[in-house]
Amino acid sequence: MLEAFYAALPPYQRLPQSMVETDFARGTKLNVDLFFDYLVRGEEPAEEDTRELVELAMDRLRDGTPLPEVLERYRFGAAFIWERLRASATPAERELLFDASLMLLKYVTLITSRIATAATQRVHDPRWELLERRRGIADALLTGRDPVEWANDPVIPVADAFLVAVFRLCGTRGGPASALRHRVEAIPGVFLRLDAGGWTALIPLQAGDDGSATLSALTSRLPAQDPAEPPPYWVGVGAARSKDAIPVMYAEARVLAELGRCLTRREILCRRKDLQFEYTVAVSDAARPGLASVLAPLDAQPMLAETLEVFVDSGFNQLATARQLNVHRNTVTYRLSRVHELTGLDPHRPADAMTLSAARLARRLESAAFAP
Repeated sequence: MLEAFYAALPPYQRLPQSMVETDFARGTKLNVDLFFDYLVRGEEPAEEDTRELVELAMDRLRDGTPLPEVLERYRFGAAFIWERLRASATPAERELLFDASLMLLKYVTLITSRIATAATQRVHDPRWELLERRRGIADALLTGRDPVEWANDPVIPVADAFLVAVFRLCGTRGGPASALRHRVEAIPGVFLRLDAGGWTALIPLQAGDDGSATLSALTSRLPAQDPAEPPPYWVGVGAARSKDAIPVMYAEARVLAELGRCLTRREILCRRKDLQFEYTVAVSDAARPGLASVLAPLDAQPMLAETLEVFVDSGFNQLATARQLNVHRNTVTYRLSRVHELTGLDPHRPADAMTLSAARLARRLESAAFAP
């Protein structure tokens, strides 16, 4: 039941899956255990029994998930449990489900009311209010709105320029992802907003800084990576010299971070100057699917596709390609001529080679579900 529940109702869509799926699985198990215990014994769970569930819900609220979305999970979860019980019950047992349905209704009402009560109490906590206000400022800046109501707030100063850093996570390593987030949140004056792929950090730029000094400071905060392992995250970065420039730079940084993820770059930092060609292909939304289809004739010829890959990666050097593939140079020549025949593009001609390179990149982005 737990496995099916997880598949039917995945973690919160607005938050990074790698950060919340451990809590989500834990909360699901707690709810199932508590409900069946309540069903067997007929005694409502005490507040201490539900304390961890309430705290998990508060964590999601602190991350920016609206309270209605948190509470709605219980409605979906109750319907799921009911349907699973009904499907697995014998005819005799189904009669007993009428009694169980009342218990399920009481359980859901009990838990959601305790979560709502805790949320109401937290609203009056100054720290909670400060968190909400910072989140509101981040939303305003990222969407091009001037956070007028906070402009003269002595508690939350808003800088005139920011380094925009979009983090894209890879895998499901919740602990390291949370630790990384806390490192970024500790930067003085930073505004941070979570999303499904990771988060975006707006880091204030000091006067006279073109972004280099702030980027260097950010890099020093990032944990050291094992060079033998693929990076667990990527950071698309760019400097916004004014508040008005933030939305454009935010869009660019999202593309750069997604390029890092889709291409599994060895370098964590993704800057426009290092990815000019890749960026151009990535933002060509209308042309990208057509470019990706250029290589479709090679789908049935994996050896030709591999040869083209190595040829492009080796800087269009046939000798280096032959060495890497451990074949004769004439074999490479023959295979590339077959690529020409099948695609209509000659890898030896600069214009055609550029198209093939773009097609190869577009296919990688499409297959990795590129989503800036």
